[in-house]
Amino acid sequence: MASKLQFLKPADDTYSEDRSDIDQNSGTSFVYNPYRNLSIEKQRQRLPVFTSRNHILYLIEKNQTTIVVGETGSGKSTQIPQYLRESGWTADGIIGIAEPRRVACTTLAERVAEECNVILGKEVGYSIRFDECTTPGVTKIKYMTEGLLVREMMADPLLRQYCAIVLDEVHERTLYTDIVLGLMKKILRKRRDLRLIICSATVDADHLFNFFNTNMSKDSSKDSVAVISVEGRTFAVDVFYLKEPMANYIKGCADTVMKIHCKEGPGDVLVFLTGAEEVDNCVSLLKDFSESLTKKEGSLVVVPMHGSLTNSDQLRAFQSLPPGVRKVVVATNIAETSVTIPGIVYVVDCGFMKLRWYTVASHTDSLVVVPTSQASAIQRAGRAGRTRSGKVYRLYSETEYEKLSKITPPEMVRTNLSSAVLNLMALGIENMLRFDFPSPPPARHLISALDELFALGALTEEGSLTQPLGKQMAELPISPQLAKMLLVSGEFGCSQEILSIVAMLQVQNIFIKKKGQGHAAKIIHRKFEVDEGDLITLLNVFTAYVKKKESKHWCSEHFLNHRALKRASEIRKRMEKLITKFEVPLTSSEGGVDAVCKCITAGMFPNAAYLHHSGSYRTVRGNQDLYIHPSSVLYTQKQPQWVLFHEVLHTSRVLMRDLTTIDPAWLLELAPHFYEKTSLRCE
Repeated sequence: MASKLQFLKPADDTYSEDRSDIDQNSGTSFVYNPYRNLSIEKQRQRLPVFTSRNHILYLIEKNQTTIVVGETGSGKSTQIPQYLRESGWTADGIIGIAEPRRVACTTLAERVAEECNVILGKEVGYSIRFDECTTPGVTKIKYMTEGLLVREMMADPLLRQYCAIVLDEVHERTLYTDIVLGLMKKILRKRRDLRLIICSATVDADHLFNFFNTNMSKDSSKDSVAVISVEGRTFAVDVFYLKEPMANYIKGCADTVMKIHCKEGPGDVLVFLTGAEEVDNCVSLLKDFSESLTKKEGSLVVVPMHGSLTNSDQLRAFQSLPPGVRKVVVATNIAETSVTIPGIVYVVDCGFMKLRWYTVASHTDSLVVVPTSQASAIQRAGRAGRTRSGKVYRLYSETEYEKLSKITPPEMVRTNLSSAVLNLMALGIENMLRFDFPSPPPARHLISALDELFALGALTEEGSLTQPLGKQMAELPISPQLAKMLLVSGEFGCSQEILSIVAMLQVQNIFIKKKGQGHAAKIIHRKFEVDEGDLITLLNVFTAYVKKKESKHWCSEHFLNHRALKRASEIRKRMEKLITKFEVPLTSSEGGVDAVCKCITAGMFPNAAYLHHSGSYRTVRGNQDLYIHPSSVLYTQKQPQWVLFHEVLHTSRVLMRDLTTIDPAWLLELAPHFYEKTSLRCE
């Protein structure tokens, strides 16, 4: 158990050993939904946003842009589109709602369809990457990811089929959030009838107000932007801190949940961790604990929640359980603001998050585990006060909290901009430096993105998109590197294999280890492993999975994640349709590995590294030290001289994942604009 976990309340100077355990006061009885016996209409009227309904509609009617500030759970995401529909706006077009995460699109669309008493996919639908649930000419309320909205702009730059666009969870400031904000500012100048509603859970309205208010015409006597604040329905939340720092936050989260279950009253628990791998490790620990519980101690159902799960698996977190059963949702920051999970009374915050940081010198976009910001910590704590008073357990000290940065840096200023630049180019915006971003990216990041896209063959020397490669790369909903791999795979005679590899890279945790069977799993997994690296190994797994007719039993016998493989199969089918549209021939290398590896090099050449005499790997450009991730099949093999990596993860060292061994001559052959051969003089 968690005997070393010692929590303190904020500003509590009188620490005693009695406070080291979690408070045992159970509080009131837990109720999943106090209004569940009411009609849908009555439930809607109980939401905080309902009191502002007429004010919001008035502001939308009178202003082109309306900013709605209100915490997640106030009803903004589900109710505002319905208010517009009920007021007759859908007679002039579709109401589009852009969300930063796909799980929010599916859950919100499902709820709104239920409230509107319509079939999901008809009048109310959603559109996410590799999954479309709408009916052309029928759908009037459409939830979609921000990336899908940008792709719709490529087909129709003025969004003429829409009467209103709702940008939800803008405070997350993802890469596509900033792109959409900049593009909407241009569209609003051309379409005075279009309405933009911006929803944010934090009070950053001043920045957005000033950004959009430059849109107003010079002869206007009033602002073209309105701001309204919606008060959320929140209960008191007690925040506990650790007295001393913790060495292992994954085990610490599991130990804290165990203590909550043993000592606290009814109520579900939400645990925040950094990534899918950490979530699965914590879920495994908690499942072991739940199996040891006696009938008297109650039942515990543990549910993971992260972006790589299938939609049906993500929806498990929202299902209600029988009385006496406590649900524990172990999630990444996907559950921080985008969705409201009903029934959460306790929150466990590990104090860290995983962010992407781009290094220009080495052209590497790394996943870095960093401390959360204060804004993020507040959002996480807010999950606990939705249905009744709650408690938050932060696995760090109050002193450390005070040292955290106020906000999380926007993605626009810290990530690889290749995808963003490619999409903006496809929309006809060729001068990136003059594009109006809410948070302008560093010029060196833009230059690096243009350099990479030129080397990939997506841009001409004049800086415009190449025909047809560049435009086709922009249309594919994957990174430019993977898009290039797919589009040239026909030339290498291995499009079937590359389709499988790209699909497998869209899911996580293919290999699983069952309790007490780690050694057996390693032996079986070796059947798929090859010297060519992880991507060819993934290809072997998928090929065998298809050959065994996607058998769940076969996956279980071989310690493979059936859900992840099923998702990869679905993605592959959709991508096959896309490249068929681009007339990429569907060919197979018939077991020839060199053609596949060479095609991978054609797309992923910026991520090349060589084995240095020091024992570490170094990027060809930037000379950054890298090491092989322990999960790689190459970790226990003889180290190859040259590799390509798909992803870099920062821990105590910089680790490469999803590796492929290559011939260095391929880099000069396939990327002459990116690499050149030189002779080094040893000193």
